[in-house]
Amino acid sequence: MRYVIGVDIGTSSTKSVLFNVEGKQVERCGQGYELRAPVPSAAEQNPDDIVQATVQTVAGVVTNSEIHPKDLIGISFSAAMHTLLLVNEHNQPITPLYTWADNRSDRWCEKVRSHFPNLYQNTGLPIHPMSPVVKLAWLQAQQPDVFERANRVVSIKEYVLHRWCDEWVIDLSIASTTGFLNLASRQWDKDALRAAGIRTEQLSHIVPTTHQLSLKEEMAQKMSIATNTPVIVGASDGPLSNLGVGAITPGKAAITLGTSGAVRQIVSKPKTAKTAQLFCYALTEDLWVMGGAVNNGGIALQWTRDSLAPYSVPPDKRSQPTAEPSASTYERLTEMASRIAPGAEGLIFHPHILGERAPLWNAEARANFFGLGHHHTQDHLVRAVMEGVLYNLATVFDALETAGGKVDMLIASGGFAHSVLWQQMLADIFDREVVIPKVIESSAFGAAVIALVALGEWSDLAQIEACVEIAHTRSPMAKNVKRYQKLLTVYKDLLTGLESQYAALQAAIQG
Repeated sequence: MRYVIGVDIGTSSTKSVLFNVEGKQVERCGQGYELRAPVPSAAEQNPDDIVQATVQTVAGVVTNSEIHPKDLIGISFSAAMHTLLLVNEHNQPITPLYTWADNRSDRWCEKVRSHFPNLYQNTGLPIHPMSPVVKLAWLQAQQPDVFERANRVVSIKEYVLHRWCDEWVIDLSIASTTGFLNLASRQWDKDALRAAGIRTEQLSHIVPTTHQLSLKEEMAQKMSIATNTPVIVGASDGPLSNLGVGAITPGKAAITLGTSGAVRQIVSKPKTAKTAQLFCYALTEDLWVMGGAVNNGGIALQWTRDSLAPYSVPPDKRSQPTAEPSASTYERLTEMASRIAPGAEGLIFHPHILGERAPLWNAEARANFFGLGHHHTQDHLVRAVMEGVLYNLATVFDALETAGGKVDMLIASGGFAHSVLWQQMLADIFDREVVIPKVIESSAFGAAVIALVALGEWSDLAQIEACVEIAHTRSPMAKNVKRYQKLLTVYKDLLTGLESQYAALQAAIQG
């Protein structure tokens, strides 16, 4: 039997997953690392911790699976988007790795937008603190000495590949998420370079997602694999997640709901929305992903667990001496929400705990409850939070259908998509059939499929649709759909009215 490994470099951990050439998962190994916040709004990491995690997780799956090194025919990469790292002439980092969640460049967004109004239409990346373009404008102003020492500007995947293979390359998919790639020319955009204050030679050479590199002998030894094992550059995690669940044909969209969330649809050529609500990233030259990512997915439920319902015990169990604070779990919150009818009896929650990317692209956005009455209980609050997360994604979905075409089926993945209550809420709020595949590591699977095509084991990416096994299907319930559509109208109208107040609130706090 022959195998490939999909390595998924995420914000909180790296996972390496072993698949056979038929697309079946065989083994998995993961390793977490620290996300630091040394000052408010920071979200940074040590890039060498991530390199180490890629090596150790690959070594882990090889050891645990007991495969022979010659049977491993390739390794391919998925990676988180919008990461930024500056390295010097000796290829050593001179900054921490800035992740998408680092918002310290927020004040530079309007400056970049006003001086370069066509950047979104040119590059497909909305102007937001997550953008490496905006982060570089901030670094140039705040740390000019460090900025001047930068020989290269790279993402985490580029840094890992250089450590593995001693080459500086960037795949088309990651390149399209940097804000520097001109969608029409597939070359680095001159205005984006000017906005960031960098030169073309500071960026890596753009290659296809199927491009192969040669592994350094020392790295092969650390992982107990053959030195001639091909390394395929792969793509970015969002587009690969679409691929990994089989959402690559018209009429299908992928929705991911974990700590954050996203909804994405494949299109045949790069597109942008009329307003800067949606991103557009490459999977391959011929397949592009339109969609929107939200900051506030499961993180809103985590906040609910910690702040609204910490250590709460249901009334019928409060007399039991064994009920302890540790019983505060996501399962318990879901049980609380299930006691309340759809719509939470008129209670609406805007889930912007961490500011927001799509649909607002506003780091100053804040969460709120609307319609709170004396009759509302803790259970209502929990239900409203869960529904609010999906209302928010539904507004992104509306914009996606307008720009990318009608969607008949949603394919859901992520930790919360495996809750029966969430599944039904998704179907009812989106008024679409929701399919939940058995695949858990969709981005790693997508990376493995890229490797299988690059190595000639599969004829094309479309073969994946026959490999995706379905765990559950949920259909919308007409009564619930009708109620949710009315509430969604209220949710959107409130959101429009609140937008002008977020900056005023921040000014009041700071003043």
